[in-house]
Amino acid sequence: MTEEKIFVNLYTDGASRGNPGPGGYGAILVFKDKSGQIHEKEFSCGYKVTTNNRMELLGAIVGLENLKKPCEVELQSDSKYLVDAFNQKWIEGWVSKNWKLNTKNPVKNIDLWKRLLKAKEIHNVKFVWIKGHAGHPFNERCDKLATDAADDLEHLLDDVIAK
Repeated sequence: MTEEKIFVNLYTDGASRGNPGPGGYGAILVFKDKSGQIHEKEFSCGYKVTTNNRMELLGAIVGLENLKKPCEVELQSDSKYLVDAFNQKWIEGWVSKNWKLNTKNPVKNIDLWKRLLKAKEIHNVKFVWIKGHAGHPFNERCDKLATDAADDLEHLLDDVIAK
C-alpha cells in the first residue's frame, strides 16, 4: 500500500534591481499535518548580479528541493515565464529540441530549468499563475522576501551571470 502524498502549497517570487542587477528570491512552503496544524517555512537569498527570471526559477527550485518526500504540490507564482513553461508545454519542446528554441538559439537559464526538472521529478506539481501585487498574502510575502534579499548587502554570486 502506498502512502498518501502530503499536499503542499508552494508560493514563489523573484526580483532584481536591474536586469541584470542585484536580485533575490522568496519561497514559502505551507502544509497541514494529519492533526490539522498548519506549518509554514520561508526561504530567501540574494545574489550580486542576476536576472528576474533566474530568481523566479530559483524560488521554485529551492521550495521543491526542501520537500523531504514526494508531495502533491500546488506551486503559485506571478511569473508567466515559469508557469507557462509547464502549462503551455514549452519545457517539453525545449527538452525534445535539446534545449533549443524554434529560432535555433539556446534556451536561456538551461542550468536552472534542468535543476527545476530534477527538483520536481518525485512530486506531482501543478503550476498556477497568480496576479502579482494584487493583495494575495503569500504572494505579497514572497515579494517582500525576494526584494529584501535583493537589497541585502550579503549577496551570493550567480556564477552563470557573473561569467
